[in-house]
Amino acid sequence: MKQDLSLIGLGLYSPTEAAGLTNVASRTIIRWLRGHAIDGREYRPLWKSQLASFPGESPYLTFLDLVQLRVADAFIREGLSAQKVRRAIEYGTEIVSSDYPFANAKFRTDGKTVILHVLDAQDGDDKLIDLFKGGQYLMQKVIEPSLKGLEFEDDIAARWWPLGRAKGIVIDPKRQFGQPIDDATGVPTSVLAQAAIAEGSAANASKLFMVPTSSVNRAVAFELQPAA
Repeated sequence: MKQDLSLIGLGLYSPTEAAGLTNVASRTIIRWLRGHAIDGREYRPLWKSQLASFPGESPYLTFLDLVQLRVADAFIREGLSAQKVRRAIEYGTEIVSSDYPFANAKFRTDGKTVILHVLDAQDGDDKLIDLFKGGQYLMQKVIEPSLKGLEFEDDIAARWWPLGRAKGIVIDPKRQFGQPIDDATGVPTSVLAQAAIAEGSAANASKLFMVPTSSVNRAVAFELQPAA
């Protein structure tokens, strides 16, 4: 793919790649970002991606889309409808002054206000209202697991350590277009893992790429992990 300077620092993921990193089905990702119709009724996208105008039949995602996707999925799994999640994003945009409120550190403190506003304003389920009135529930069950491993800069998600920082695998939109990489060497985990298979061992792959064997082992372990 020809490098486009406008993509530098954003990260770039196909729905399939995003699905592998978030455990959200690619068809669901496409539906949430492109909108869809059921029985003649049109449903708008849950939010507008920074790459909404990027050419192609399927939408591409940025790093911030990836983060917002994980939080949106967590809320839907807790019982919020996709329509209410869309409204939460719209209202959250106003509250935290960010086009990606779920990827903003302020959402940790303002998320309860956002969700309760949406539930109260749109015939919310009484059980959900009672559930989300407990700030600790919102934090422990929804927000914190979705934001686990994230680092923020100026309140915006900047990088993600999907297995924890100690494991040495990072997803950083400023490095390798946001592909998962071995932090120590900067080589994509997919490249090192595939090399280990092709060369027959982690030791041979490490010689080929002139990187420590530990980096190859980390990459292989990551690529074998189930989606986050």
